[in-house]
Amino acid sequence: MSASAPQSSRAEFLPQWVVAATLALATALPVQAQEGALSQLYAARPPAGSSFVRVVNPTAEPLLVQVAGGPAQRIGPAAPATSYAIVAGGRPFTVQVGGKKAGTLEVRPDSFGTYVLRRDGAGHAFTVIDDTGDVPDALKAELRFYNLVPGCAKAQLQIAPAGTPVVRDVAPMAAGARSVNPVQAQLAAACGSAASPAQALPALQAGDHLSLFMTGTADKPVLTMQPARTDTFKR
Repeated sequence: MSASAPQSSRAEFLPQWVVAATLALATALPVQAQEGALSQLYAARPPAGSSFVRVVNPTAEPLLVQVAGGPAQRIGPAAPATSYAIVAGGRPFTVQVGGKKAGTLEVRPDSFGTYVLRRDGAGHAFTVIDDTGDVPDALKAELRFYNLVPGCAKAQLQIAPAGTPVVRDVAPMAAGARSVNPVQAQLAAACGSAASPAQALPALQAGDHLSLFMTGTADKPVLTMQPARTDTFKR
């Protein structure tokens, strides 16, 4: 999954591996980081069956997007994705683009989803990418690479300039993920022999989730990095 759900407000309700991983991480981090880990441990948790939804705008036109009555967010080339909104699984919710209703959506409970925005006549439509996956390694950072170029059959995230693959063979409108130790590296998005300009990974910590979006065209791909965030759950 591309973002972490807020943890339970009571430690005894958490799976044992979450408690163990959080405590182990806290003992290895400075005081400020420990406070952050403990605040997540005791944060309010959404009800069972909640799901997490965000919208991505792969176009060059910045758009104001609001998901399920959450904060309106301007997304575009520099920051393509909204934060993950917390919605009730199995119940309809609306997405607004530019202050106008773009669609009514419904997702299955306990899922993560990225909805890629596209023009549809005078309005907008969405292509769904399922971000639900295995529980990530809490002691590593997760890189999730999205191929948003319809003309690229097999996209690749690679180390630059060596070309060593980090995530390979990602189909159009799909994503692939990799857990990594926080490191310094230069990455590029590639389609065949065409590669984007290299970019440095931002400083990552254990448990971070970084989204990497490949846009542009098959012969001129563009790579954009953006940390994945989840809206704060309010009781």
